[in-house]
Formats: sequence, C-alpha cells, structure tokens
Amino acid sequence: MEFTHNQRRTFLKLLLASTIVPARVLARQAGPPPEARAEGFHVHPGGSIQDALDAAARDAKRKTVFVHPGIYRPAAAGQALIWFNARHDGITLEAVGDVTLTAANPAIADRHAHSYPAIVNHVVYFGDQISRRTVFRGFTITGANNFTTGSGEKSPIDSDDLRKTLFFYTDGGGIKVYARSFPTIEQVEVSGNYTSPCGGGVSVEHLAEPRESVLFRDCIFRDNRTQTTGAAFDLLHFSKATLENCLFAGNIANMGVDSVGILAGGEFHPEHGSGAMTVFGGAQATVSRCTFTGNWNGVDDAGTGSTYVDSIFWQNTAKGGISPGARYEIDIEDGAGVKGCFIHGEIDDLRGTLTRGANTLAAPDPQFDAQFAPRAPQYARVGYRPLSKQHAG
Repeated sequence: MEFTHNQRRTFLKLLLASTIVPARVLARQAGPPPEARAEGFHVHPGGSIQDALDAAARDAKRKTVFVHPGIYRPAAAGQALIWFNARHDGITLEAVGDVTLTAANPAIADRHAHSYPAIVNHVVYFGDQISRRTVFRGFTITGANNFTTGSGEKSPIDSDDLRKTLFFYTDGGGIKVYARSFPTIEQVEVSGNYTSPCGGGVSVEHLAEPRESVLFRDCIFRDNRTQTTGAAFDLLHFSKATLENCLFAGNIANMGVDSVGILAGGEFHPEHGSGAMTVFGGAQATVSRCTFTGNWNGVDDAGTGSTYVDSIFWQNTAKGGISPGARYEIDIEDGAGVKGCFIHGEIDDLRGTLTRGANTLAAPDPQFDAQFAPRAPQYARVGYRPLSKQHAG
C-alpha cells in the first residue's frame, strides 16, 4: 500500500506522539536541577536541604521542597540539621518516599564524646514567626543524643533579637519548636532520640501565651528517651500543641537525676516520674484519637484546659527510669477534659481527677495489631490508626 507524502507525515506525527513521555514525567525520572522544576525544588542524597529551603524562601512562587529517598546527615557540628525561621514561613518540606533526617554523623563525630555519633542539638528547628502554612511532611527524625552547642544570645539558626533560654539549646532532640512558631507536622516518625533534661523527641517552647498551637497529625513517637521529663514530647510553660491520630510507644523518661529540679529547689515528680508526654503549668495539649502504650508512664499534665478525647492509654508500664513509684497511665491536675478514653495500666488515674463516667477505666485488651491499630470491637472509634504514606518513591 502506497502512502502519500502527507499521509507519511501524519503517520510519523501520530507514532511520535504515542511514544513521547510527558515532559513532567521525564523531569521526574531524569532528576534535573531544582531550578528547572516549576512546581518546586528537589533535593537528592548529597544535596543540601537547607540550601533548597533558602532558595524557596527567596522565590516568590515556588514554595515546595521535595526531598528524595535517602539518609541526610549534618555535614558539620551545629545547632540543627535544618531550620525554619521567619523567612521560611509558608514553605512545604515533603519527603518523597523513605527519607531519614538524622542528627548523627559517625564519620566526623568525636568517638569519645558522650553524645557520639550526634553532632547537632536538634534534627529540625522551627523558629519564630512560623505559621500553620508551613508544612513538614513524611520524614523519619532520629539520631539525637544529647549533643549541645551554643550559649548566650547568639545563634546561627534564629535572630539575635530573640530571647534564648537554656532549653532552646538542650531540649527537643528530634524537633524543637520555639517562640511564635506554629507549624503543621504530618506523617512524621520521631524515633530513637535522647536529650537531657527534657523533650527527647519533641520540645515545644512558645515563651509566652501563644495565639495558636503547633499541629501534629498522623505522627509516630517511638523509642525516644530523656534524662527527666517528656520522653517523646515536652510542652513547656505557656505553650500549645494539637495532636491528632498520633502513636506514642516505647518512650522512656526519668533515666537520670533531675538536675534542673534540684538546682531549682525540688525534683519534678520524683515519686512516679514523668510520661511519654509532659505538659507543664500554663501549657495546653489538645489530643484526639491518639494511642499511648508501652511507655514509661503515659502522660503527666499540669497544664490548663488540656483535652484528651477518644484516646487509648494501655499498659504504659515499661521499665528503664529511676523513679521508685508505680507506673501510671494519666497524671493530670485538671481531668475535666479527658473524655471517651480507654485506660488501663498499673495505675489508671494517678491523681483521681478523671470523670469515670466519661471514660473507660480498667479497659479491656485493645488487641493491637503489629501497627498498634486496635482490633477489639470496643475500640472501633478510638485511638491511633496507621496511614500509608501518600508519597511516591
């Protein structure tokens, strides 16, 4: 069969069109430099996440940074692996696949230091004037080991005009949230971090009565440790946090003497110790559909107006701390906001402040599966449920 010249041209166009991969797909496969991607900046192993964040801060339109699979370590000792402050507000930092951010770099850390192999205070720092429009999503945060650098009012990660406390440097090995900072943190696992004195996984320190809360959604806090309070999560005075569908498992507080409390005139909760989450006076936690299990204590809360709704506190009886008293599920000064919770451990309600008719104490076994989703029918509407990460590799 003979083709005319025009027919051959039409056929070739159709054939070519059927085999061309869209430019956006080619770009994703080929991995061009970040500047070539209109939809955002991309970071691959060996690249600098901080450089990409700073580039997004300067760009008027591109406000998303995608981090591709790998382990990202600090290249030098300092206060944080990555940091957000005022100029970074409104940026989304998102993991694309399996991405680990760690405080550890054994290749350059001092092997004789107590903090080995960590070389930064915090893995991630959120500083002053960060709003909910700033989104941090999909990462694993690990490796903090009580490394502490910095003193006085000077700091490379936030303004010299911002007042710095001792806890600005020491607390929050995985994530530190400081001053007027209210990021959205989603689908993040904070695991295997240690600090002294407080907040092994996360420390929130708003300095004064905040207008908003930090939001943690669909997060996991696992196997974090601390010298004194808040093994996984520490909410300091006059701070606010909202936690939705989060899991706390295997976190250990009170691993050593409360040196800060001794210097201040008295140890903090010396008999029974602190929990996976500690809420200090004047602070407020809003917790819904979360699960606390297998920790050294559940929650200790001396705050004002905290709420714990539709959550599970089950057998927070882990060993590892030095406090001599029995383990507890909830130690809360104002228990009016605890509702719809299922609670069972050595001591369910340490202070006797919970409304028993609003909760199920001595609760039945939730029959957790391997991902800590309860299978018992009584738990159908309460507690944490795992989510599959919505990120393509």
